[in-house]
This record gives sequence, C-alpha cells and structure tokens, in this order.
Amino acid sequence: MKQTSNSKLRIIPLGGLEKIGMNITAFEYEDSIIVVDCGLAFPDEDMPGVDLVLPDVTYLKNNIEKVKGFIITHGHEDHIGGLPYILKDMNLPIYTTKLTMGIIDKKLTEHNLLRSTKRKVVKHGQSINLGKFRIEFIKTNHSIQDASALAIYSPAGIVVHTGDFKVDYTPVFGDAIDLQRFAEIGKKGVLALMSDSTNAVRPGFTQSERTVGVTFDRLFAEHRNKRIIVATFASNVDRVQQIINTSYKYGRKVVVEGRSMVNIISVAAELGYLQVPENTLIEVDQLKNYLPENTTIITTGSQGESMAALSRMSTGIHRKISIEPSDLIIFSSSPIPGNEKSVSHVMNALLEKGAEVIFQDAHVSGHACQEELKLIYSLIRPKYAIPVHGEIRHRKANAGIAKQLGIPDENIFMMNSGDVLELDENEAKIVDKVQTGEILVDGLGVGDVGNIVLRDRQHLAEDGILIVVLTLERGTNMLLAGPDIVTRGFVYVRESESLMEEARIVVTEAVSKCLMGRYVDWSKIKGVIKDTLNEFIWKKTKRKPMILPIIMDV
Repeated sequence: MKQTSNSKLRIIPLGGLEKIGMNITAFEYEDSIIVVDCGLAFPDEDMPGVDLVLPDVTYLKNNIEKVKGFIITHGHEDHIGGLPYILKDMNLPIYTTKLTMGIIDKKLTEHNLLRSTKRKVVKHGQSINLGKFRIEFIKTNHSIQDASALAIYSPAGIVVHTGDFKVDYTPVFGDAIDLQRFAEIGKKGVLALMSDSTNAVRPGFTQSERTVGVTFDRLFAEHRNKRIIVATFASNVDRVQQIINTSYKYGRKVVVEGRSMVNIISVAAELGYLQVPENTLIEVDQLKNYLPENTTIITTGSQGESMAALSRMSTGIHRKISIEPSDLIIFSSSPIPGNEKSVSHVMNALLEKGAEVIFQDAHVSGHACQEELKLIYSLIRPKYAIPVHGEIRHRKANAGIAKQLGIPDENIFMMNSGDVLELDENEAKIVDKVQTGEILVDGLGVGDVGNIVLRDRQHLAEDGILIVVLTLERGTNMLLAGPDIVTRGFVYVRESESLMEEARIVVTEAVSKCLMGRYVDWSKIKGVIKDTLNEFIWKKTKRKPMILPIIMDV
C-alpha cells in the first residue's frame, strides 16, 4: 500500500454497498483505523446449503496494529451479525449503545467470547476517543431502539454517518431524533455525509411507528372473536410493545414464539426498553388453558424464512401451535428485497388452512424517505455525499437527492466495496482498491465453501450426477468388472433402463479402445470416459450431469 500524505482521511467500505446487508466500513487516518458496523448477509438463491455470508476482512487483519475497535450504530443482524465470527480472529473492543450491546452480549455468550471481548456502552451525546478519531453518538429513530448516527471527527474534517434512520417525531419509546445536534454539527462544516439509501426511491415521509398502533387497535377491535397471530421482525421492540399494549387493552394473553424473538424481548425487558403489564405474557404450553379469542401470538417468520416459527406453523410442523380456520394472521413487516417469493409462499399456505391473512397497513418502514433525506442533507450541508446502505438503485436515488440539493456531481461518490476514498478539505478521489468479498458459513465451517464448491452444488442441483465404476487388473490393465453406472438426480433409472444400457455399451467400447494402447494412464481413461459419456448423454437428453469416473485395481 503506498504511503499517503499525512493529512488525508481514507474511507474504505468492506461490504454493504452492493446489496442490503453485510455493512462494514473502515475509516483510516495515519496510524488509526476505526470500523463502523460488522454485519452479515443472508445467502442468495444461488448459494445452495449456505447459512450466512460474512465480509472478507483481510484488509483489517493485515493492518491489525492500527485497528482501534468496532463502533456499532444499531442492533440489526446486517450491522452486528458478523461480530462473533470476526472477533474470533481479531480481539477488538466494541463501542455502542445499551440495547445494542445487550443484543451483542447474547451473541458473544453463545460463541464463548463474552469474557475475552472489551465492551463499552456509550450514551447518545457522548463521544469516545480512539487514536486520531473522536466519535460522537447522535440519537436517531429506526425500527429498533437505541439506533445512532455517528459524527466522526478526524484531523482532515468531520464525517457524519447516519446509520439506518428515519425521522420519527412521535416514537413509541424514548426521544425523537436529535435534529438540533445534526444542525449544530452542520454549522461547524462537514466534510462528508454517508447516508442510509434504503428508501431513497420513495417520495414523501416515512410514517411514525405510532400509526401502526392505531392500525392494531382497529384490527383487534374488529376481530374480538379470533385468535390473533402477528408476525414481525424480532428486533422491532417498539412494534412488539404496541402489540402487547393492544392485547392487554383487549384482555388477551400474549405468547412470544421464535428463538430470536424470545432472545431480544428478554434483553429489551431486562434493560427497561419494553414494559410488559403483569400476567400478560404466558408460555406457549399454557395456550390450552385459555380460549383462542383471548390470546395473541407474536412470532418470527415475517420474511418467509423456512425455519422460522410462522413457516413451521404454515406447513403444520410446529410442535406446539397449529393454524386454525378461525385465526387472524397479521404480517407486520414488508418483504426485504429478494424475499417476496418466500413471503407469498407462507401466506398461501396459511390461507389454504382457512386462516384470514392481513398484510396491508400493519407496518411502517424504519428508513428515511426522500423528504427526510433532504432534511438531513440540508442540516448537515456536507461538501461530499457518499450514499450507503442499499442496492445500486437505492444509492443512485440518494445521489439524485444530493444533486437536487446543490452538491455537484464530482462531489458525489458512488463507491463499491473495497474502494479507498481519500479526502480532505481540498479534494476527494478514489485512489485504490483493497481485497473484499464474501466468506460463506455452512454449518460449522467458515470459509471452507468457496466458488468451486458452490459451482459444483449448482451443477448437481441442475443436472445430477453419473458415477462410472470399473475394475482393472493391476499390471495387465485388463477390464475385470464394469463399467457400472450409478446415477443420482439425473434420470429415474428404472424408467430409463435402455438409456443406461446404451451408455454402458458406449463407455465399454471407449475404455476397451483405450486399453488396446500399450501404455495407459488412468487420468487418460477418466478423460475418455467423461468425454464419451458427455457427448452421448447430451445427444440423447440435452443434459449435462456431473460425471465422476472411479477406477479400482486388483
């Protein structure tokens, strides 16, 4: 890495700019690096068998002596989910707000990292000093409490990172976003604004979380004779609070179902972010003691995840809750881009069981729409704009807003993961690219499934496999047995006996020809088997299964 002049700040996103998820950005000034967020992403459809996707943090490992710690903006998986995996390799301190830390502590405990990790809880309005940086936490609103924007002070200037945010003047819990502080920092002169782009394509304002409470009240009043099941994000504590309040008002007992939901609610209640009226929460086993119309179930699975509680209910494999035709199911979330298919699949399964399903109006977003983004740009008045958090279409829309508000084109940076942006008062430019990428987690293996394994899995999923087994005599290379052909996922053998027999004959002929030569090496035989079979099967079926020759000698 070439040495830069001492006076420039470097901003290096290591993930989170190509899709929703896996947010992690490094800020570097001389001998200090701080890292904002450390998220994971969920696998795409073309990653069979993969559980989670982590960012590649080689750059941090290579510069570990400079890295001062992780600063976390809020407690969503796409901002904290990577921590337990990455802290195993790099023991770094974590700085964040109280509820966010409570959720992280649960994760670290599961991974046996709690005692070895230094953690510091920061309040909104407080600052921490790390190396050449001072980082101030600013109160914002989001679909999880205790979310923060960050003002990052460096000798080269101030960068404001909004985190995920919306402007909610009437939040369910706690204070509204600290717009006054944004304005004060804007007056000091801000070098760059990195702002959330998730809803930048939507005009207007995002509605207040309280409007959902009004909708719940109406739905509960209209459906007094039904059991109500509400699916929402585990982390949306304010939403859960409103569902509990409405249930209490209408005399219903509440069951919380789904591991992540139970975890976060226990942390939130313990830390005082969730007020539950006495005798309102009951265990799932107690449901049978109450009439269905006197109960509410709050569950995970609003994104159609196959193993979440609601999906298991919809397919009838949930051990303790079965869907009845008299149930009302409310989806209190909107599908994250890419999950639409899974969500409609679960809805259809619930409707088939006769339940009533509602998904309009029972959700508001946690992200700022265009008018709120304009407000933040106007208060901060940055020299440079760096749209973050979102797919390219979201970030392009955010860049469009910055341009409308007078930021010139050359001062708006549409960065990609790995780009190194160097900036100071006088100029900003992308000067380098560092290694980034995706580390795949499958079961207990982290990083042992790579592109080649994925390609093989896709190949197997699309066309199946043919295994050709034959036995040669050692020394003479006489064909003693076979070739036998075993298939999986290619054709149903019993109905394709003639095809398999023809294939056997074709392979036998090819191998016999090969063995007539004086010197035969096995890799050549395997190559001949592959080529011959490939050609034959493509002609007959227009398919290309994976072909695996196995040669034994006796």
